[in-house]
Amino acid sequence: MDRPTVICHMLMALDGRIDGAFFSVPETMPALRKYGEVRKFYDCPATIYGTTTMAEGYADGFVSELPENERAFPRKDYLGDSDMKNYIVSLDGEGVLKWHGKYLEKKGRPKAHVIEVLTEKVSNRYLAYLRGFGISYLFAGKETIDCDLLLQKLKTLFGIDRVLLAGGGVTNQAFAVAGLIDELSIVLAPTADGDSGCASLFETGGFSPAAPVAYSLKAVEQTENDTLWLRYTAKK
Repeated sequence: MDRPTVICHMLMALDGRIDGAFFSVPETMPALRKYGEVRKFYDCPATIYGTTTMAEGYADGFVSELPENERAFPRKDYLGDSDMKNYIVSLDGEGVLKWHGKYLEKKGRPKAHVIEVLTEKVSNRYLAYLRGFGISYLFAGKETIDCDLLLQKLKTLFGIDRVLLAGGGVTNQAFAVAGLIDELSIVLAPTADGDSGCASLFETGGFSPAAPVAYSLKAVEQTENDTLWLRYTAKK
C-alpha cells in the first residue's frame, strides 16, 4: 500500500457526540482512561487532527497577526529540521492556526513535531510564519485538502506507516468517504446529553452527504464501568 494504515480512534457518547458536557461527568472517566490505553495499543507515530480540534486543544488558537513578508514562496513542501519521529499532523487548509514552536507536548503523550497540511490558497505571510518556527508543511490540494495525497506524502517524505485519525467529525467524514479509514475504533462512554450543538463522529460540514460508508464489526470489549470498546474494519 502506498499510504499509511489509517485507524480512526474516537471517544464517543451514546448519542454519537464526540465533544460536550459528557466529558466532565464521573461516568465518562473510565472511558477516558480506556481511550488513552487504546491510543498506546495502536502505537501510531502520527496523529491527524482537523483545524477546529487543533485550535481548541493543541495549537494556540487562531493567528491574528502575521509578520510582514514580501517574499513569494513556491507551493512546495517544506520539511523543518527535527530529531523527532512522532508527529502531530494538522489539517489547516487556509493557514489560520497560531503556534509557539515546531513541537507539541501534551500531558501523558510523547513530544511531537508539527506537520501543517495546507492548500495552495495559503498566504505567503503564513508560509513565512511557519518557516520562522521550523514547522514542516505539506501541500495537499489547490482549494480543499486531498486526503489521499496527504497520506501518500506522509509515507514518502516521513516514512510514516500508521496514522491515528482523531477528528473532528468533518475530518473523519472526509477520510471515510474517500475510503481511507482502514479501522474504526470507538470507545463508547455510557452517557448522553442530546446536545445537538456538539460535534458527532461523522459530519458533512455543510457539504452534500455522500453515500453511507459500511463497516464490519471486528471486536467488542466491555471494560470498566459499562464502557465499551468497539472495533470495525472497512468493508471493501
